[in-house]
Amino acid sequence: MKRITLLLFTLSQTLVFSQTKEFSIKETIKSAHTTAVNFAEKENIPGMAISVSKNGNLIWSEGFGYSNIEEKIEVNPSVTQFRIASISKSLTAAALAKLMDDGQLDLDESLYTYVPDFPKKKYDFTVRQVGGHIAGIRHYNGSEFILNKKMDIVEGLDVFKESPLKFEPGTDYSYSTYGWNLLSVVVQNAAKTEFNSYMTNNVFKPLGMASTALDLSDQNMPNRTLFYNKTNAGDIRLGPEVSNEFKVAGGGFVSTSEDLIKFGNEIISPKVFSKSSIEELLKEQHLTNGKGTGYGVGFGIGKTKKGTVSYSHSGGGIGATTLLLMYPEEGIVISIVTNMSGLPIRDFGEQLEAVFIN
Repeated sequence: MKRITLLLFTLSQTLVFSQTKEFSIKETIKSAHTTAVNFAEKENIPGMAISVSKNGNLIWSEGFGYSNIEEKIEVNPSVTQFRIASISKSLTAAALAKLMDDGQLDLDESLYTYVPDFPKKKYDFTVRQVGGHIAGIRHYNGSEFILNKKMDIVEGLDVFKESPLKFEPGTDYSYSTYGWNLLSVVVQNAAKTEFNSYMTNNVFKPLGMASTALDLSDQNMPNRTLFYNKTNAGDIRLGPEVSNEFKVAGGGFVSTSEDLIKFGNEIISPKVFSKSSIEELLKEQHLTNGKGTGYGVGFGIGKTKKGTVSYSHSGGGIGATTLLLMYPEEGIVISIVTNMSGLPIRDFGEQLEAVFIN
């Protein structure tokens, strides 16, 4: 696995990982690099980028392999755009935070306050419940995951809008990308601005995420990687063509590993969005029986082996397996993007967490 881009660092500089123990940047990154190479080689990953920051400063950013195997185009973590799949939900959650800051949205209002023409269901449900996967909106059925029909976000509601709720809202947890499709229409209606324009002007530009955009199925994006799958025999091939435009809020953005670092730092140390709105997104939701879901609005909520809090989101799509990890107490953000489907990314994330956190 070819090493492509590694940021220079001062060998005498150190990172403080706790009040009592320090690790040299050189040795920590060497360990992380070895871990990454082993993962990429074991899983036969065509291309991958990893970036890590500490207290807002990028300390490691490296590309591995190729964005295009045939043309031998090397991965560059500041340039190469990967599908980030369900990390798109976290980005869309920031739009909800902005709308809250501007007094245009209340997470605990009925969904129908913002999308009144969505078909009425047996039960009412709130924006927060949709964002936390406890509203009962269904996920993909059949071959919908590889749907290759270009639609806008409102047209995309037709795919699932007539389906009944899976359960009474608040009584169960069931992951739903379509719920976030619905939230993109909430954003669009509340802001009175087309969703993708709103994301660009109110999330990406303020955070300096110049390489984050809608994954366009019918246009060439010169910095975008190709998307690969692995056959049962272990061979690497291009994945099927898909159109993600209609479900952009839940899984349709492309980005770089370094752009995701900028986003993660905003979440653990808000400057563009208010701290109070971000805290609402990071508040674990609970079912009516009191059980915690481990999820807020667009963010998974957990703990490290040290017992400190962690926020995260993974993503899986055609030619994409991704992970964003945020550790507010340690001031560390880790982003991993690949152009391969079906990788054990959480296991790899735990390995990097062990290097940088534990």
